[in-house]
Amino acid sequence: MALCGGVGAMALPSELIVHIFSFLSDRDKLRASAVCSRWRECLFYPALWTELKLRIGGGDTGGCNGSSSGSDETPKLEFLMRKFGSFVRELQLELAPVEGNLSPLSNDPSAGRMEQLPGGQEGDPQQLSERWRDAMVTYLDQVLCVFTTIRNNRNLQKLSLYGDTFILQQEGLLDSSNLHQIHQGDKKINEIQQLFMELLSNSRQLRWLSCSFMLGLVTPCSLACLSNPSAETLQHLSLLDHQLGPLISPSELDRLSNLHSLALDFSDFTPELCGLLASPRRAPLHRLSLLLNGAALEFKPLEGTAKEDDWKALVRVSANLRVYIMALEVDSSELLRVLKPSLPLERLHLDSYSTLVTDATLELISQQYNKTLTHFLLLRDGPGFPDLSVNRNEDPLVLLAWRCTQLVVLVIHGYTVWSHNLVAISRLRGSSLRILTVSEESIYFDPDQSRYVGGDPVHCLVKDVSLGLGRVWHPCLDSSVVLSEPTQHFHCELHAFSTGM
Repeated sequence: MALCGGVGAMALPSELIVHIFSFLSDRDKLRASAVCSRWRECLFYPALWTELKLRIGGGDTGGCNGSSSGSDETPKLEFLMRKFGSFVRELQLELAPVEGNLSPLSNDPSAGRMEQLPGGQEGDPQQLSERWRDAMVTYLDQVLCVFTTIRNNRNLQKLSLYGDTFILQQEGLLDSSNLHQIHQGDKKINEIQQLFMELLSNSRQLRWLSCSFMLGLVTPCSLACLSNPSAETLQHLSLLDHQLGPLISPSELDRLSNLHSLALDFSDFTPELCGLLASPRRAPLHRLSLLLNGAALEFKPLEGTAKEDDWKALVRVSANLRVYIMALEVDSSELLRVLKPSLPLERLHLDSYSTLVTDATLELISQQYNKTLTHFLLLRDGPGFPDLSVNRNEDPLVLLAWRCTQLVVLVIHGYTVWSHNLVAISRLRGSSLRILTVSEESIYFDPDQSRYVGGDPVHCLVKDVSLGLGRVWHPCLDSSVVLSEPTQHFHCELHAFSTGM
C-alpha cells in the first residue's frame, strides 16, 4: 500500500490503523498483526475486541470466529484471554476437549458405548479411560484459564459458555462427579466455582448469562453471588447441567425482575418458578427454552413440574411468550404429560435412539399447537424406520403440515416418509416452509404408485417437491447433517430463539 508523497503505511496514525482493523475478522486481525510490531500494538486496542467468539477443540464449527483443537491449543487460549479477558464485553466460548465421544470413567470397562477410532477399530477400554482423563484435565485447565482472566471484568455484558463434554449412555449420564476422579480434580473444581462466583459478584452490567453443560462450574449457590446491578440488567439466563438438583432457586429468580428469556431443565420448571414468572411486578417473559432429558426422569420426575393452571397464569401475564422444548429419549407417554394445552409451543425437537414417537403424539401436537408451532424436528438414530401412517387414513406428518399454518422448519430422520406424503407436505406449506430437510434413507416409494410414474422415481420426487416449495429441493444425503450432537444443537438453537432469530 502506498500513500501520496511516497509515505508508506507505517506513517498512518494508530487511530486510523485501528479503524481499518475494525473491518477485519478476528482471524484476519491476528494475521495482520504479524506484519510489524506497530501493527501488533494496534491489534490489542480494546475497541477492537468488544466481542470474542472462540471454539477450543472438536474441530471447526460455523458461527465461531476462532477454532482449534486439543490441549495443544491451551497456550493460545491463555494468550487471548490474557490480552482481552479483562475488558471484553461479549465472550462466547465453546470448549470441546476431544473429538468424538469418549466412554466415561467406570469400574466396568465395558460400560458405555465404545468409541470408533480411525480405521473402524474399537478403542481399548484402558486407552479410552486414559484419553478421557487427559481430556478432562485439559477441560479443567482451560476453564481455569478463562475465569482467572475475566473474574474482575466489570465491563462484561454477555457471557455464553458451552462445554461439549456431554455423553448420553444407556447406563446414565456423565456428570461433574466424574471430574473428582481426576488428579487434583477437587481442588481445580473448587477454584473454578469460586472464580465463577467472583465474576458474578464483580459484574456490574451483565445482560446475558448462559452456561450450558459446563461440568463442575455451576452450583445451586452460584446465582446468589450475582451483584445487585447485574440482577437488574440481566435479560437472559440459561443454566443447564446434569446435576440432580435445580440450579435456579425461587429466591434468586425473584431478584431477576427484568428477564426476557430463560432456559433451564424442564424438570426444574416447578409451579413455584412458574408462579414467580407470572407476577405482574416483573417484566413479561418472551422466550422460554426447556430441555427434557428422559435419562434423568428417574431422578427428577415430572410430578413436580408446572401444571396447566400454572401455564395459564403465566400466559395471561406474558401474552407474547413462546416456548422451545427439546426432548431427548422421552417416551410418548411422558410427552403427553408434558405438552399442556396452554403451553405456547413454538419450537419442538424430539430426538431419540430407542424410544418411539407415536402417531397419537403427533396428532396431539398438530391439534394443540396449530397456531403457534413454527419449528418441528423429529429425529431418531435407532434401527429401522417406523411408519407412523400405518392403520391411518391420513399420514400424521401431512396432517401436521396442514394444521400448523405457521410451520417454517420441518426436519425428519429415522421415520418412514412416503414420497407422495412428502409431496403433499410441500404443496400444503409451499414457499412458507423455509426449511424442509428429510434424510434420503427415510424416504420410501410406494411400489404400486411407481408403476404409473414414468422415469426415475427419485427424480420425479425432487421435481414435485421443488414445484411445491417454489424452489430447488433435494433430500439430505448425509444423515450426520441432521443428527448433530443434541446438547450443542440445543445450546445454539436457544441462543437464536432467545434473541428472536
